[in-house]
Amino acid sequence: MINIVKSFSVLALELTILFFVISFVIHMLQAFIPFEKIEKRMTGNNRMGASMVAIVFAFITPFCSCSTIPIVVNLLKNKIPFSIVMVFLFASPVLDPTIITVMGVVMGWEIAGLYTLITAICSIIIGFTLDHFGFEKYVKRVTMTGFNSSTSTFNWSEAWNETWQLMKNVYPYLIIGAAIGSLIHGVVPTEWIVKWFGHDAWWLIPIAAVIGIPLYIRLSSMIPISQVLIMKGMALGPVMAMMISSAGASLPEIVLMKSIFRKELIIAFILSVLSMSMISGIMFYFV
Repeated sequence: MINIVKSFSVLALELTILFFVISFVIHMLQAFIPFEKIEKRMTGNNRMGASMVAIVFAFITPFCSCSTIPIVVNLLKNKIPFSIVMVFLFASPVLDPTIITVMGVVMGWEIAGLYTLITAICSIIIGFTLDHFGFEKYVKRVTMTGFNSSTSTFNWSEAWNETWQLMKNVYPYLIIGAAIGSLIHGVVPTEWIVKWFGHDAWWLIPIAAVIGIPLYIRLSSMIPISQVLIMKGMALGPVMAMMISSAGASLPEIVLMKSIFRKELIIAFILSVLSMSMISGIMFYFV
């Protein structure tokens, strides 16, 4: 029990400092980002260039999967091409700059870099594929008011308030993840994890991807859990597959999608997230 508490204290303190400092710095930088110009570039004729802009937009707007939906509605209202909106939809919840930075510090920068590259490429491929097969027709006519993406001048008070709001919304999940990770570290035998999840069996990847969606484990919670599982001997492929599926398609997000998408597009979304998580898991499996 003492070891569990000690492990939790060290991990929670480390993650708290990292999360707070990184979040504050990112919110400082966001004051200088021309969001309106970025959104305008997503309407260009060069779809590949626009998709890259959508990836950048997803990266600098650290929203969870549920918070992404109002932004998607706004993009659709502003006549952003369907394929580009889909790229943003898939990329936004899995490309959180704060969490990726924490991932780099905790799990290694090679893992964080490869994770970013794979999820970005998969988001672009999925967005263009859904557009190619005509899934735009399954978008409902929706409107939204109250969203404002305009820039503002930087001030310390606003940066602090935004950081505090992010801490209130996301930080509890980070601590929950640290607690679960510490419990796994202290209670679950290493031999058991190695026996059942440590080998490089391909079928562990789709199982982990399917398990991740109903669990609704936020990416912030999965970082400390993944670190401990990897330390215990769990293969990297299944860990990354579960991480991406849990962050990319949560049950609350799917419920919200019913207000803007028809069931055909929702089913395609879920299958696409599963595909992204399995492809990512397989890529890490080979690496």
